[in-house]
Amino acid sequence: MPKTSKHLQAKQKVQKAAQQKPAQERRGYDAAAASKKWQSAWEKENIYAFNPKKGRIFSIDTPPPYPSGDFHMGNVLNWCYFDFAARYKRMQGFNVHFPQGWDVHGLPTESRVEQWKKKKSSEVPASQWVEWCNQWTNEHIKEMKAMIKALGISCDWSLEYRTSDPLYVKMVQLSFLQLAEKGLAYRGKHPINWCPSCRTAIADAEVEHKERDTKLYHIKFMLSGASAHSDAERRHATAPIDSGEGEIMIATTRPELLSACVGIAVHPEDERYKEIAGRRAIVPIFGQEVDIFTSPAVEREFGTGIVMICSFGDKQDVAWIMRHQLPIIEAIDERGNMTEAAGRFVGMTTTNAKREILTELSKKGHLLEEQTLKQNVGVCWRCKTIIEILNKEQWFLRATQLTNEVVEETNKVKWYPDHMKIRQIQWAKSMDWDWVVSRQKVYGTPIPVWYCRKCNNIIFPEEDELPVDPSAKKKECMRCKTIAVGEKDRFDTWIDSSMTTYWHAGWPDRSLHADSAAGWEKMIPADLQPNGTDIIRTWDYYLMLRSLMLTGKPAYKSVLINGMVLGEDGRKMSKSLGNYVTAKDALEENSIDAIRYWVTRGAVGSDLPFSWKDIQHGEKLFNKIYNIAQFCSLHLSEKPKISPNDLEMIDLWILTKLQKLIKNCTEMMENYQFSETVNAMENFIWHEFADYYLEIVKHRLYGDEKKASAQFCLYTCMLNSLKLLSPFAPHITEEVYQSLFKEHEKAESIHTQAWPQPDENLLNEEAEKLGEIANDVIATLRQWKMSKKMPLNAPLRLVTIENEDLAPLVDDIKGTLKIENLKIGRASHLTTEVFKIAIDVEV
Repeated sequence: MPKTSKHLQAKQKVQKAAQQKPAQERRGYDAAAASKKWQSAWEKENIYAFNPKKGRIFSIDTPPPYPSGDFHMGNVLNWCYFDFAARYKRMQGFNVHFPQGWDVHGLPTESRVEQWKKKKSSEVPASQWVEWCNQWTNEHIKEMKAMIKALGISCDWSLEYRTSDPLYVKMVQLSFLQLAEKGLAYRGKHPINWCPSCRTAIADAEVEHKERDTKLYHIKFMLSGASAHSDAERRHATAPIDSGEGEIMIATTRPELLSACVGIAVHPEDERYKEIAGRRAIVPIFGQEVDIFTSPAVEREFGTGIVMICSFGDKQDVAWIMRHQLPIIEAIDERGNMTEAAGRFVGMTTTNAKREILTELSKKGHLLEEQTLKQNVGVCWRCKTIIEILNKEQWFLRATQLTNEVVEETNKVKWYPDHMKIRQIQWAKSMDWDWVVSRQKVYGTPIPVWYCRKCNNIIFPEEDELPVDPSAKKKECMRCKTIAVGEKDRFDTWIDSSMTTYWHAGWPDRSLHADSAAGWEKMIPADLQPNGTDIIRTWDYYLMLRSLMLTGKPAYKSVLINGMVLGEDGRKMSKSLGNYVTAKDALEENSIDAIRYWVTRGAVGSDLPFSWKDIQHGEKLFNKIYNIAQFCSLHLSEKPKISPNDLEMIDLWILTKLQKLIKNCTEMMENYQFSETVNAMENFIWHEFADYYLEIVKHRLYGDEKKASAQFCLYTCMLNSLKLLSPFAPHITEEVYQSLFKEHEKAESIHTQAWPQPDENLLNEEAEKLGEIANDVIATLRQWKMSKKMPLNAPLRLVTIENEDLAPLVDDIKGTLKIENLKIGRASHLTTEVFKIAIDVEV
């Protein structure tokens, strides 16, 4: 019987066997069913559990999110990055500590509850407010947790925590007490950022800047006859002196702060104002007399080049007031209204006061000009209200004292991508104020102090009293035996979340959560700190600062940064722009692995546009892999065994490609180059393995001769491809592994398999070169058939190839192209595209 007939019989036999399989096995890949099945199995088998007593620890300190309930595509990007890293390190043999926490305290939760209940915290008892906040938190943690699980995130849920947990609160309070003992936490009166809407202090990191249109008002000030350096005149003057010796014009955007004007500055090299430096001026309407001095910080090109110094218009005002020891006039209160210092404008909002003051200036001839300009103003990160700078008594951490240490340790950390560390370094160097850590809110970690109003003693609790809420517990002053007043303020929520590394490590000892702690010295610094670009200056910075303050150790060894998710149109994703997509929307229409594939489409640290097209491509890729696996399953009834010496040349070609792929993917994963890794994997399995190799060896798989060599390649290439792809597509890889490889491999899951290592015995540079030439020849002859409108499986009577090196590949080339007679000799008819090999063809 002719050889081709034997092949046909074998092929028909395999196809008949496939048709006899259950219908479920013959259908296409059911991604939804597979995801549900394997997620349930992973949870039941607890395959992602962290064991503090087992192996090398790799700790991942993931940022605990605010439980808003709105799980958007930016969250999907975040959590998939965490998971890619965790799964890879787990396969490398590390005992991966991958927790999930919730940052429940502070303004984000309270703002949502205000919207929900249409009430302010000041309008209800504190206990009621806390109950509402807890209710909101519980409901939305439930929603977000469901989404994280749906994405197949491999965190250890036994490590789940909330920053409101009693033991967590105890740890935070203890860390504060230790910093207070070191003198790094202190209470003082200092200018701070204040949100009039939230009615609380906020840190520099919580101030955003937005551009707005505003007006610059040119206001006339009269010069006084008194000298700014005449102490005698300054002591004996009972009223402002207007000698009529001249006037100056000052440009300001904040005329409502005229009552708080305490000085005027000009640049020392500004020739226009040499004569007025050292004199005094009279503030219009309010009449106070202020000094005129020089400062190189004055921008000569802005306005008129003369600056009105108020308490406080901006941070520069604060610097001038402190440097020149100017008085502080508090003209704006906590609600953003004018105080008694504003005279008859008391009680007005700043907006109304500005309007009334401008009207009066105009009537008195002091408002000379108005001009429109663009201005960047600081706003509260939560409610977007324009912030004020108020002089308030608050608790602070001495952030400015550790600037050099933070910069030094930041430089030692490995950043992915490297340039992102510049953001943290620049932020640390910009710290000219200490970190204000007290908040005038109800829902948060209590600041553990009491104040004795009689002897001014600040009382701290003992460690065994923690956690404690001083506002709900009385305490006696040990000095004067008076009952002290408990602090009502709460900590900034970043005080909570900047202790996550120490929580995971079980600091200060294992007593806090012994079951999950490996001893804090083993887990600090954390191995990996993954987060978005938006919290480098908050979470990354505060983690490093707090750790250096507490133990002198850096908080983390490496930082993995992901960018922001944009709309399909490349603009910021926003409901108002109509380009907003929730994770729920995406998951309802697509498989989980396809969405995870989309996450790999962007470079680390770069913004990623959402793309339905990329998700659909992911669907095609995984269906292709499933179909490849189905084909392989027809030829793999057992695990093939063969000596490398018995492998065919084209088999050595694909195996060499595989070894180099493993090496390259490992190097890329070490640098968290997810996009590059998946691209390399996709090219290998879809094109090199499926499009080229499988087509070449099909004739052998349906025959008897040299079949074992091809089967070995199918098994080896498919299994290792699944391993390389499993961190990104955990469901399809598990589905194929369980159906095709589980009975032959020891591991219960693809995710407990070891990450593949290159096998030097399967590297063959000569085979790689010859395989590329063979593919070039095959591609050229296929194109020739198509140009002649011949079917690709049409037989060719005679083909002559002018390349002696291809002799070991003659049988595979013949079998692939249905060539009856293939000779190696001189040819001139065709020339291959890549290697320019001459070919003659006879039909």
